[in-house]
Amino acid sequence: MKKRFKLTIAYDGTAYNGWQTQAEGIPTIQGLCEKIFSEIFEQPISLQGSGRTDAGVHASGQIAHFDANTRMKPKAVLNASNARLPPDIRVLKASRCAKKFHSRFDAKRKEYRYFIWNDKIIPPDKRLYHAHVQQPLDLALMREAAAHFVGEHNFASFTANAQRKMRNTVRVIFACVVSKGGKRVCIRVQGSGFLYKQVRSIAGFLLRIGGGEEPPESVRELLNTPESRTARVPSAPACGLFLWRVWYRESPKKETPQHPLHGFDPETHYS
Repeated sequence: MKKRFKLTIAYDGTAYNGWQTQAEGIPTIQGLCEKIFSEIFEQPISLQGSGRTDAGVHASGQIAHFDANTRMKPKAVLNASNARLPPDIRVLKASRCAKKFHSRFDAKRKEYRYFIWNDKIIPPDKRLYHAHVQQPLDLALMREAAAHFVGEHNFASFTANAQRKMRNTVRVIFACVVSKGGKRVCIRVQGSGFLYKQVRSIAGFLLRIGGGEEPPESVRELLNTPESRTARVPSAPACGLFLWRVWYRESPKKETPQHPLHGFDPETHYS
């Protein structure tokens, strides 16, 4: 009997060329998972994720679904997957879901978190999961600027060319929050959906503002007069970005903390 399974997947994206399956020989999260799941179920498996992540980007809460003719229960799927997957990819949860459920099209809200290590020296165990910024950052200016991103705006100035024409560059941002704990700065962005490299562009521009290169009101200027992105809006390094959580209609109101992968500090769960 064909069943549809919903998975919550965490991964360290350092060794992979992003989520989406690419040409043979190019390592991706989706490609490796599909290969292993096909071996487990002894049939071709197509894994559909809630969204793509770029090369070097991580996830603590990627949601994906797949169909399989199997009698296996979710717990068995979870155990079999983690027994075969490499240690930098883990299935955190597995459950049955309705056949009409779609991990991408049914997503109502996503949260990305961008992490920065703001100090002269970055500890070696932090280097793969944070952008390293040595100069002091003005958090007050960054927070003032972040508030301008909230709402419905045309983000044409905050997306990179994805080798395809974008019909609509208007997106809704529900929250954009800058927090700090010790040397670690976190930028949390929640929205209904995101353009190619939008969060990294937001983080890159906020870093320019925090470093005194742009005033906070320049965010409003770029949103009010959107143009194709220029060097004025840089992409922050991929290593600092995490796809943190995806919400659906059935998502519980109370968030259950998720434990990140090895080598990543749980202090990054900011309130």
